[in-house]
Amino acid sequence: MSSKLFLLWFFVILFQLEAGVADSNTIRCIEEEREALLELKQSLVDESGFLYSWGIEDEKRDCCRWRGVRCSNYTGNVIVLNLKASYDSPNEPLKGTISPALLKLHHLRKLDLSSNDFSGSPIPEFIGSLSKLRYLNLLAAGFAGPIPPQIGNLTRLKYLDLSFNNLFSVGSLEWLFHLSLLSSSLQNIDISRNNLTTASIYPWLFNISSNLNDLALSFNLLQGSIPDAFRQMMSLRSLSLSGNEFEDGIPKFFANMCSVDFFDISFNKFEGQLSEYIQNLSCGCIKNSLEQLYLDHNQITGSMPHLSRFSSLTDLSLSQNRLNGTIVNSIGQLLNLQHLDLRENSLEGVISEALFSNLSNLWYLQLGGNSLILDFSHDWVPSFQLNIVDLSSCKMGPHFPNWLRTQSKILELDISNAGISDTVPDWFWDILPGLVDLNISHNQIRGKLPNLSLRFDSYRGPGIDISSNHFEGPVPPLPSNASYLNLAKNNFSGSISFLCSISGHKLVYLDLSSNLLSGNLPDCWMQLDSLAILILANNSFSGKIPDSISFLHNIETLSLYDNSLTGELPLFLKNFSRLKNMDFGRNELSGEISAWMGESLPNLVILSLQSNKFHGSVPFQLCHLAHVQILDLSLNSLSGTIPKCFKNFTAMAQERSSNPTITFHYKTDLQSHSYSDNAVLTWKGNRYEYKTTLGLVKSLDLSSNQFSGAFPEEIMDLVGLIALNLSRNNLTGHISPKIGQLNSLDFLDLSRNKFFGEIPTSLSQLNRLSVMDLSYNNLSGKIPSGTQLQSFNASVYAGNRELCGLPLPNKCPGEEPTPGPVITRGAEDASIPEEEDQIITLGFYVSLIVGFIAAFWVVCGTLMLNSSWRYAYFSFLIGIKDWFYVKAAVNIAKLKRRLRS
Repeated sequence: MSSKLFLLWFFVILFQLEAGVADSNTIRCIEEEREALLELKQSLVDESGFLYSWGIEDEKRDCCRWRGVRCSNYTGNVIVLNLKASYDSPNEPLKGTISPALLKLHHLRKLDLSSNDFSGSPIPEFIGSLSKLRYLNLLAAGFAGPIPPQIGNLTRLKYLDLSFNNLFSVGSLEWLFHLSLLSSSLQNIDISRNNLTTASIYPWLFNISSNLNDLALSFNLLQGSIPDAFRQMMSLRSLSLSGNEFEDGIPKFFANMCSVDFFDISFNKFEGQLSEYIQNLSCGCIKNSLEQLYLDHNQITGSMPHLSRFSSLTDLSLSQNRLNGTIVNSIGQLLNLQHLDLRENSLEGVISEALFSNLSNLWYLQLGGNSLILDFSHDWVPSFQLNIVDLSSCKMGPHFPNWLRTQSKILELDISNAGISDTVPDWFWDILPGLVDLNISHNQIRGKLPNLSLRFDSYRGPGIDISSNHFEGPVPPLPSNASYLNLAKNNFSGSISFLCSISGHKLVYLDLSSNLLSGNLPDCWMQLDSLAILILANNSFSGKIPDSISFLHNIETLSLYDNSLTGELPLFLKNFSRLKNMDFGRNELSGEISAWMGESLPNLVILSLQSNKFHGSVPFQLCHLAHVQILDLSLNSLSGTIPKCFKNFTAMAQERSSNPTITFHYKTDLQSHSYSDNAVLTWKGNRYEYKTTLGLVKSLDLSSNQFSGAFPEEIMDLVGLIALNLSRNNLTGHISPKIGQLNSLDFLDLSRNKFFGEIPTSLSQLNRLSVMDLSYNNLSGKIPSGTQLQSFNASVYAGNRELCGLPLPNKCPGEEPTPGPVITRGAEDASIPEEEDQIITLGFYVSLIVGFIAAFWVVCGTLMLNSSWRYAYFSFLIGIKDWFYVKAAVNIAKLKRRLRS
């Protein structure tokens, strides 16, 4: 090209560029497209004013200047429509529907509707007609239903993100095969977090474009082995298969996928030795490119192999597997390592500072939930600056870890259960300004807290857990924007008026239980209306429940257990429709149990009003609590009959629980959290706090009241009950023979009533019973025979004068012992010398008796004290009995056939 021609070409281009931007007042918007955008605005619900700049006013006529709209500098056509809602923004996402007017944007290349809320509506099929679209992002937009196959017509598409919706496919993803076949430009596909199945995805995988760079199929419904279809995707850089049900390990061909730098198979069902996984990845070229490796949340076993051959590795996550042994020193040779997560395994041993001497890039360190000992010198200065630190259950005490003084960028710190028995040094509170989450719980840290109101991040609501320590004194001012506060199980004293200084409506979790706090509850709860969990148990609060608690409309756990609160239950509690755990036990509350409890609190799982001053009858409306698993009304003055409709407690009528905990989820500003509820139950004469097994407990306790009437036959339908306590009432009549249906029962107390008649034989079928008390009734007759009922102490049957049979000393009629046969020495024995018979001496008999007693208590004593062993032993005896019965029946049948033949 001549120089003149080149200059001419250059000035033409320059002129066009200048013409495109010269006049900022020029309206470039095409009228048809402006009207289309206004129609789109009409179909959307914009509560936060995101589309404020879109309008018909003269100053708003140029749609190319509207928020989220970008036009071509040359043609003026709309080429980008970005209506993405920001996750961090307080603004509400867009809602409503997508108008077909979108089709008038013929030149649209990029469409981003992510993070909005289209309320489960389907993805519009007409999106497939936007033929020039190259970028389509519908991430977390609230769509649901089938993925429209018309998307397969977008043959120019390079980027497709349908993740975090509720989508599924009718049949296989044939449209995606069509798209892959026609569009060699397709590079990024993310269809994770939907409901896609193996049958719908796999046929497409075998025909996918070989140019694909990034593929995410995580958190769908995929099963079986990783398919061989990935073998042909040699250009892949990123592959995420997490959150499915894959198993059988990593195929060896992955080692030859030389471009992969991100590999995530976490949250699956992979088993086997970690060394095999590492071998399959390191025997080819992938070891040179791999930067991020996520194998966490599987069932991988074994010790940690050497990892130094993965020289490019920046992220390594092996958490929540079944790894054992020590942490290999080769991790310290991964010079690029930034993210190390080995949480919740069975790793052990001593870690010295030498392991971290070369890891200057490390910012994410999670070793919690192992049995590690951190042996760092007092003056150690790490080469890294950490942001996320989890060293929970790693022993680093007894002194406070001094090396933390060098870390100025920590956002999350967990050194709980670390064996620290020390005061918190002053410098520690100075490193907190950027801290978002602090957990120093379950140590033996002592002293007083300083004023923490200005010590934490001022934008993101911090979470603070200092529970289970020895802090004392009054509770100081805390961050006003805190989202999580757990100060339980310390020695704090005084009032909790500090709560009135917490504002911002961010606090979701507050636990002040098991301290020495006292006084009236403050009346400023209206500014804490985001609270989901409020636990004030085991203190000395007094007075009435303040009216301002009525503002806690989001409350799910409300525990005021073991205080000195007075008055009646406030009527405003009926507005707490989300409430799952309501524990007001061991107070001085009075009045009647209101009918609204059963009608307005449909989600209750735990209801405890034990040890108060409630009187009157139990309203039948309480039977509407279908989800209740623990109902404790004991130690009150309730009277009348037990409602027959108790059989409507559906959760108690189910024999098994799917979850050992009672867990629910809640959100703070930037994170999702889970909370496992706990409850204090009177069990086998003692009080216990249940948490990790609370979901398995199904208990009905009506003891120590004034209930009258017959034995509640309907309760026998609650076959899932683990504990039933009706003791210390005025119940009468026969014990129902249907009691044998309660075969999950571990605890049964019917003592100190007026039951009469015989003990039903079906009671002997409850072979899981470890505690039973039938004492002080009017029961009569023989205790049913069977190893179960005879294994209890005689005190279980005391106070029933007409009961007889083992284990009681009084025999039943006809059971008097008869004299044994007299044994005389025969003539053949007469020749035995007397001295030879002296082997059976007095010492022999003494030894025999002592040995018998010892053996008896070793075996029988163990069976009495250990319910699981006793259950196994009785099951064994029943099995032996059944075996003899079957054998006898078979032999008799054979004999009869022989006689007939």
